[in-house]
Amino acid sequence: MTTDWRIEWKPLAAIAAVFLACFYLPVGAPRFDEAVRESLELVKWYAREHVIPCLIPAFFIAGAIGVFVSQSSVMKYLGPKANKALAYGVASVSGTILAVCSCTVLPLFAGIWRMGAGLGPATAFLYAGPAINVLAIILTARVLGLELGIARAVGAIIFSVVIGLAMHFIFRKEEQAKAEAAARSPELEVKRPLGQTVLYFAAMIAILVFVNWGRPAGDGGIWHAVWTWKWPLTAAFGVALGFMLVRWIRMAWWKVTLIAVPTVVLALAFPQQPMLAFVMGAIGLSVVTSTSAGEAGEWFASTWTFAKQILPLLLIGVLAAGLLLGRPGHEGLIPNAWVTQLVGGNSLWANFFAAVVGAFMYFATLTEVPILQGLIGSGMGKGPALALLLAGPALSLPNMLVLRGFMGAKKTAVFCALVVVMATFSGMIFGALF
Repeated sequence: MTTDWRIEWKPLAAIAAVFLACFYLPVGAPRFDEAVRESLELVKWYAREHVIPCLIPAFFIAGAIGVFVSQSSVMKYLGPKANKALAYGVASVSGTILAVCSCTVLPLFAGIWRMGAGLGPATAFLYAGPAINVLAIILTARVLGLELGIARAVGAIIFSVVIGLAMHFIFRKEEQAKAEAAARSPELEVKRPLGQTVLYFAAMIAILVFVNWGRPAGDGGIWHAVWTWKWPLTAAFGVALGFMLVRWIRMAWWKVTLIAVPTVVLALAFPQQPMLAFVMGAIGLSVVTSTSAGEAGEWFASTWTFAKQILPLLLIGVLAAGLLLGRPGHEGLIPNAWVTQLVGGNSLWANFFAAVVGAFMYFATLTEVPILQGLIGSGMGKGPALALLLAGPALSLPNMLVLRGFMGAKKTAVFCALVVVMATFSGMIFGALF
C-alpha cells in the first residue's frame, strides 16, 4: 500500500505547522507570557461577567424564536419579499431595545436567520443590535463630546440599512431562490395569538436588558433610577414569564414553583448578591424545560442547539482576542503604543487601521467609551475614533468565527469588509469636518 501524497500533503503540512509552532513557542519571553495571562484573564472575565447575564438569556430568546415564532411570520416581516421599509426600519433601531454586544446578538441573529429572514434585514439587525445602544450613545456624547455621540448614532443607523441592502444586492441570486422556495412552502399554522407571542418575548427581552443595565456615571437622572431598580424589575418580568409558562405554554404549575421557590430564597438570603438568584432561575428553567414534553421541551432543545454551537467558538475567539490585543488597559502581543501611534491624524491609513483593530477587538457593552477616551488622550484623531466606534461594537474576532459557521466564509467576509470600509470612510469624513 502506497501513500498518495496528493491527498496527504495537507494533513502533513498542518501537523508540521503545529509542531513548529510548539517547538518555537516563546515561553519565558515577558511579552508572550503577559499576553497569555491577558488571554486567560479576558476569558475568565468573559465567563464570569458575560456568559451568565448576557448569553444565557440570549440563548433562551433565540431558542424561543425557533419554537414560538411561526416561520410564516418571520417571512412576512423579515423575509426576502417582506416590505423593505418595515423590515429595515425594525432591524435598524433594534439596538435601542437590545443593549447587547457583538457576541450576545449572535444567538438572536441565528434564530431569525434559521427561521427564514432575508439576508438584508438579518444582517441589518446583526449590525444594529450592538451598534445602536442608546446607553452607549449617551455615554459617548457625555464623555467624548456631543459631535462624536451624534455621529455614532446617525452613522450606526445608516450603516445598518446600507449594509443590509448591500448584502441583499451582492447575494441577490441566493435571496431570490430563497424567496421562491418560501413561496412554494405551505402556510404554517399559528399556534397562539400574536399578542401572546409579543408579550412572551417582551418579558424575556426585558430580563436581558435589565439584568445587564450598568450603573451610569452620575448618581441622578432616569438612567440611575432604572439601575437602582434593575433587580426588582428583572424579578417582576421573571414572574410574568412564569405566569405565561403556565397559562400559555401549558407547563405544570408545580414545575414553575420548583423554579420560583429556591430563586426567591436565594434572593432573600443574599440580597447583596442578586446574581445568585438569577443563576438559580436560569438553572431551574433549564431543568424543567429539558424534562418537559411539548413546546417547553422543544424550547430547551432549540436553546441547547444554539448554546453548544456558539459557546465553544466564542470562548476560542475571546482567548485569541486577549492574546493579540489584551484587555482594556493591558497589553497583548500587539503593544498599545503601536495602536496609539498608528491612529493619530485623519489619514486613510489611520482610519482604516482603527476600523480593523476595532473589528477584531472584543468590546463588552459600554467598554469602548473609556478605551477611546484613553486613546484620544494619547493622540488619537477624531476620525479614527469614530471609525473604531462604528466597527468595534458590531464586530469582534469571536463574532466572526461564529458568523462563519452560520453564513459561510464568503458572506462573513463581505459583511466584515462592508463594516470596515464604511467605518473607514465615515471616519475620514468626520475627521475632515471636525
